[in-house]
Amino acid sequence: MPAPARIAAFHALRAVTEGHADLPAALALSRQTLSDERDRALAAEIVTGTERWQRSLDVLVEHFARRPVATIDRDVLCILRLSLYQLLHLDRVPASAAVDDAVDLARYARKTSAAGFVNAVLRATLRQRQRLPLPGRPGSATDREAALAYLGITHSHPDWLVARWLDRYGFEAAERWVRFNNETPRLTLCVNTLRSRREDVAAALAGAGVETEPTPYAPDGLIVISGNPLRAPADGSFFVQDEASQLVSHAVAARRGDRILDLCASPGGKTVAMAADMRDTGLLVACDVRPRRVNLLRQTVRASGAASVRLVRVPAAGGLPFQRRFDRVLVDAPCSGLGTIRRDPDIRWRRAERDLHGFAQQQLTLLRRAAAVVDTGGRLVYATCSSEPEENEHVVDTFLSEHPDFTLLDLRDENPAAIAPLLDARGMLRTLPFAHGLEAFFAAAVERRR
Repeated sequence: MPAPARIAAFHALRAVTEGHADLPAALALSRQTLSDERDRALAAEIVTGTERWQRSLDVLVEHFARRPVATIDRDVLCILRLSLYQLLHLDRVPASAAVDDAVDLARYARKTSAAGFVNAVLRATLRQRQRLPLPGRPGSATDREAALAYLGITHSHPDWLVARWLDRYGFEAAERWVRFNNETPRLTLCVNTLRSRREDVAAALAGAGVETEPTPYAPDGLIVISGNPLRAPADGSFFVQDEASQLVSHAVAARRGDRILDLCASPGGKTVAMAADMRDTGLLVACDVRPRRVNLLRQTVRASGAASVRLVRVPAAGGLPFQRRFDRVLVDAPCSGLGTIRRDPDIRWRRAERDLHGFAQQQLTLLRRAAAVVDTGGRLVYATCSSEPEENEHVVDTFLSEHPDFTLLDLRDENPAAIAPLLDARGMLRTLPFAHGLEAFFAAAVERRR
């Protein structure tokens, strides 16, 4: 019988592969089948790592199986992928155990006739693991075809995406970017300054055996070095939030007594940060469309202790149910998520280049809706977790061309020195993995002229 963690990993990976669930949902379901925390951690690592390295693994399967992956049964392919990932990327998993479990998994999945095939592919890979048939680093950065093969196949990214990064930033930056995306991210926390200070939360975590260090850019963030801060009951003193995401609230620059609208607020990290910037005065209306998202937002706000926040479920289309009275409006727009590939590795396979135009049109529609409720002299902030210009500056520039009563603000005029390296030549927030060691986020602020 295969190990419980590998059975759970198989089911989760199959759900993602067949489109029945995205990676977070599949992992959440797998956790419910495992009682041991170590098994949960191993299953999550196997599934996440397999998704991260899927393209490289498929190239190896095709080479050693001597047949296209499209001709291999999907369950058998899942077993080969997750087993190859363990053999090549998890040193603590003995090779013999991984191979034996793969054969047992084939029988468990009622693919007994494929057990010998699985065994043969894995053992052939093991024999050549020191000289795998993957493209090497090109000797010349000007060899575009070789560069794309190396970045796309060896580092397991889609060709269309690495081609974009290569053309915009060059080979060295693109290589650092794909390496960044294939690293396992550390857990990052945002301190709720309505309840505590960063140094006090760090000290409290240290007392509980959790070692942290301050985030290099976000003033209220902590990076977890060791230990698990989520084992203790949540007290609202911090929330899990990526550092780049924490920086978006600085573009809003909330002030005491402001009237603020957070239009796509769930799960609520930015809402809490803005409430803290306001010192919990004024009014902060936090919105989302789906009931489940609003419930998640409600839990975050309640845990934070913020009293200035009001929750509203808004319609998905049409005018917003508000007057033109807001001093600050944040549109943290739904997007491709291509800036978060390190944390959500399956996104690289779920997105296509043609998707960008559709996202941009939706984002522009949302921005137009939000503009209608911005008061004179008020600020509208547009943010995404996308790396691509179609969803970022192109949306902002199109909006400005349609709305001459709005003007772009240069965020370099008002942000602390620590954030200055993250602001581009036009004063927009743009975090880049190869330059800043952060996920790729974007934010721009425009103001309605007085």
